[in-house]
Amino acid sequence: MSLSSPDGLVSNLLPAGYSAAQTPYGLRVDGADGGRLLFARPDAPATPPPDSDPEDPRPDHQADLVLVDVGESPETIGALRRAGVVGLTTVVVAVGGDHRVHSPAEFDRRARLWGALAPLDGQELRCPPDAWPPSRPHGPYRVLVTGGARSGKSSEAELRLLGEPEVLYVATGPAPDPHADAAWAQRVAAHRSRRPAWWRTVETTDVAAVLAKADGAVLFDCVGTWLAHVMGECGMWADEVPADAEQRLEERIDALVAAWRTSAAYVVAVTNEVGSGVVPPTVSGGLFRDWLGRVNQRLAAESEEVVLVTAGRVLSLS
Repeated sequence: MSLSSPDGLVSNLLPAGYSAAQTPYGLRVDGADGGRLLFARPDAPATPPPDSDPEDPRPDHQADLVLVDVGESPETIGALRRAGVVGLTTVVVAVGGDHRVHSPAEFDRRARLWGALAPLDGQELRCPPDAWPPSRPHGPYRVLVTGGARSGKSSEAELRLLGEPEVLYVATGPAPDPHADAAWAQRVAAHRSRRPAWWRTVETTDVAAVLAKADGAVLFDCVGTWLAHVMGECGMWADEVPADAEQRLEERIDALVAAWRTSAAYVVAVTNEVGSGVVPPTVSGGLFRDWLGRVNQRLAAESEEVVLVTAGRVLSLS
């Protein structure tokens, strides 16, 4: 039996008092003592059964122990939480630590981010579990993910939130237009294809207002495109820069940092590491580099975690 295609004939292998049944979420095994074990499907839906009671603290479809192949589909954890299959006391067991993840340490790191247990080889697990599930970040909690171009920083930010049942994606870049900028449209399409279908998206540069109201989990991608747009709104890119342009920009940055500091949400923000390359050949490029460096420092100072992503590897700066 594999997690990708649970074998419906497994019932014939169960001892007396146990039962097994296929569900939309995977193969469920019920024990003689009432324990509920689920071998999750990688395409498990993110919606609860239509007859479920949202007020029930332990609905019939909630499991005690869930095995998820996170090498194939880590977003299944978020889907099952959203559907109510994974509850507060459910232990999620992350399996699939093979060549798809570059090291055991990296597998353990990801499991912790998703609130999942990465068991040792040969470890015996009980169902129902005899311990609380591993903790994961909850708001208020802020993570700043920085890195160079094509470093994997957006993928890291998205990966961190795959175990969350509710995610608001704040997109600050320009709307994609394949005729005006085919490369940008392709990048946006690639980002969208990676995100789970139930994530909500808002396109805005008023990130401070979003953070002030948000709860749950928020992905802010990215600080660099936000800053470039706001600098334009303040007149910093004009041939004749208004006298109050820098003051207006400072006020917008102050508002963003204040909202970042006080947000009740679990927020992961992506930013660009622009100070490690060549000196920008234009005045506007140098201006953007300097302002973004200042914004990054201020956000980092108010963050529980800061990580640098390079060549797809993650280095903690906390």
